[in-house]
Amino acid sequence: MLNTVKLPKWLSPPRMAFLASLLLSLIAVAGTVTVGKDAARYLYISQEVIRQTPAVAFELFTWPWFSLLLAITHHVSGVSLELAAYLWCAFLMAGTCALLVSITQRYVTDGGYWACLVVLSIPAFNHLRSDIIREFGFWFFCALALWLMLSWLERGGWLRATLVQLAVAMAALFRIEAVFLFPVLALSVLGDLNTRQGWLKLFQITLFLLAVIMTVLFLLISGYTLSQPRVDYVASLIDPRIFLERFNLMTGKFAEVALEKYSKDDAREIVFFGLLLTLITKFIALCGPLTLPFLYRPTWRAVTDYWRQFRPLAWAWLLYFCMLLIFFVQERFINSRYVSFLNLLAVPVLTMALISFAKRFPRLGKMVIILALLVMLHNVVSFNPKKTHYLEAAAWLSQNTSPADAIFYEDSRLAYYAGRGYPSMPTRAEAMSPEHARDFRYFVLTIKPGDTSLQIWMTEQHKQVLSQFENRRGERVVIIGD
Repeated sequence: MLNTVKLPKWLSPPRMAFLASLLLSLIAVAGTVTVGKDAARYLYISQEVIRQTPAVAFELFTWPWFSLLLAITHHVSGVSLELAAYLWCAFLMAGTCALLVSITQRYVTDGGYWACLVVLSIPAFNHLRSDIIREFGFWFFCALALWLMLSWLERGGWLRATLVQLAVAMAALFRIEAVFLFPVLALSVLGDLNTRQGWLKLFQITLFLLAVIMTVLFLLISGYTLSQPRVDYVASLIDPRIFLERFNLMTGKFAEVALEKYSKDDAREIVFFGLLLTLITKFIALCGPLTLPFLYRPTWRAVTDYWRQFRPLAWAWLLYFCMLLIFFVQERFINSRYVSFLNLLAVPVLTMALISFAKRFPRLGKMVIILALLVMLHNVVSFNPKKTHYLEAAAWLSQNTSPADAIFYEDSRLAYYAGRGYPSMPTRAEAMSPEHARDFRYFVLTIKPGDTSLQIWMTEQHKQVLSQFENRRGERVVIIGD
């Protein structure tokens, strides 16, 4: 169906995915007015690196490699930090799309352009194109590692094995969770360990990790103290003792609040399968209309083919799913940005299912294609009112307050746009409590339409609204002071 469309010979599926991805990112970014919360923090850290030294980045954030990359790019090219960030994110995303298409068409006959449709329309990661986030680098280098892994499994060689491990290391500089790919690499050669060649492959693919472990052991024996907050945090997440303690605490509270005494013994099963179902539901929802082919039972054969032909991706999917489940228990929240990597890994199986469905039901297949194209546009085009009131409020703060003033920002982006950095703030409830209300001279609050809860608090604290700014949706930024 898609393969019947006449396209120039030079426009191979990976190239098409790369160029179309850049275009979609351009459309998405063109509609933005303010950056996201994480983006503001990364950009502020980059500003401080430029003003001071790279060492300050580690004082402001535990894993600041992305911010350092932006600062270096600005220093070398002279482009603004925000433009550098958008360019890096756009090209990394385009590279990820091209790699996923290349991976898919390697084993799926005539699947290249189908994979283009899938990778460019799936909501999971495409709706994030307007953001400045570390995930773009994480996704790209993980996809590169898996692409290299498939090539290495076919051809072998020390150079390819080394490049795979270097790609994983680069992904870890964006998000340290990328180290989970090291066990994926080992699991992918597990079936060959009955031969000498299989053991050689295992040694090749773990050489980098073994070198790191030996270096760390040598430093520890030599008396060096190795402590990195981000590494310590990840280690605490996978600590079985801490995990079981948090899980038992969660199930105990759930049983106490939601269950009758006759069902309290079932609390562990209810919580575990509830979390499991939540993750699976999020994964399915983030696939958008691309889940529709799975309503036709024969398309489930694609899952078997996926495990057989794309085993490194399948192992990565399973291990990352387990990581998300552990994180869900430990931190008690999950969001679509974290889950989206599962959808990225599932691009080949979604492509195979779509091709099978379209061959069996050509008309319904065309409907799914149209839906996918509509979702593709919906991912990058937004008609929601912009946060122009943030910029107006930030300008007021810059002109009417001093950097020395104690100001509570409910959204630290307002401080960033006012030129006051990106301060770490307590929660709104803590800041406005009787114990801490006098710690701040000004309160900069974001108010949704219909929220009238502030009046009583202002009367009790003898405060008044100094200024307020509103966008077309009725969302407000209210500046409160004495």
